[in-house]
Amino acid sequence: MITIDGSEGEGGGQVLRYAAALSLLTGEAFTIANIRGGRAKPGLMRQHVTALEAAAAIGGAECSGLAVGSTELTFRPGSVAPGEYHFAIGTAGSTALVVQTVLVPLMLADAPSRLVIEGGTHAASAPPFEFLSDTLLPVLARMGPRLSISLERHGFFPRGGGRIVLEIAPAPLAPIDCRVRGAFKGGKVEALVAGIPSDIADRELKTARKVLADWPDEAFIPVHLPAERGPGNALLITAECEHVTEVMSAFGQIGVPAERLAKTAAKRMAGYLASGAFAGPFLQDQLLLPFACAKGGAFTTVKLSEHTRTAAALITRFTGRGFAFSESGDGKWLVEVQ
Repeated sequence: MITIDGSEGEGGGQVLRYAAALSLLTGEAFTIANIRGGRAKPGLMRQHVTALEAAAAIGGAECSGLAVGSTELTFRPGSVAPGEYHFAIGTAGSTALVVQTVLVPLMLADAPSRLVIEGGTHAASAPPFEFLSDTLLPVLARMGPRLSISLERHGFFPRGGGRIVLEIAPAPLAPIDCRVRGAFKGGKVEALVAGIPSDIADRELKTARKVLADWPDEAFIPVHLPAERGPGNALLITAECEHVTEVMSAFGQIGVPAERLAKTAAKRMAGYLASGAFAGPFLQDQLLLPFACAKGGAFTTVKLSEHTRTAAALITRFTGRGFAFSESGDGKWLVEVQ
């Protein structure tokens, strides 16, 4: 039984999601206290409960203490059972974070799976659907599994109501080398609006255009969704390179000017492109677990996040497999499985 202090490291829900995935992969039970102890509002939120319910469902696990607000729980895994599953968060909680909890165990299962997940698809503090479809899953597919994902309905905060479908054809994971991202092939900036004034999209695109001044005018695209899918707003900035596609995002919030969130997201993309690294700040920690399961591989990335360091420490605790982190003179970092 592995004992985890949920306030250590990143101190949020990532600790819980990684622990559940690792438990299913290794068969090692864990208990965690001080769940989300590093957050202003500690304890499990609805999306964390759904993520653990999903892990328990696919892994035949026993999980005690699983309730909204809980700060302690114990997770005892069984055997991973691929198949058809439907998980409904019931709020705008992130569908992507539920995917990230169960994805690697199901990629290594002995039969295909199909998941339908309902909740938030475009909300703050979580990757949007496009990060899964365009950034993460194509890299993982290079390791062996066949992966497909579709967006059936957008879900914005606070309403939720989104729906995604993920299909997984498992395969042993092969190590890959992702040190080079290749030439920049093109980019686009999409401003999604639903049930809110359309000028918000125009203001976001105008601001992003100032930062990404060398991108052509046709790369900046307003997307008007049906009003009943809102209210909601998301800015998606996509850069397609030869070996990887990166997505940076920002989400409309009450009291935050459209120009501010657009400038932040555009500068983040500009920084990523200037770095020359393969993985951006949100892809880097998502590659650690599949690379560890492949028992090899390497990738370059931008400055290491606390999420990445926390995930690496958890992987080592459960598997004994570590990572070597080295900074190059040009500001990139190299991550290698040991």
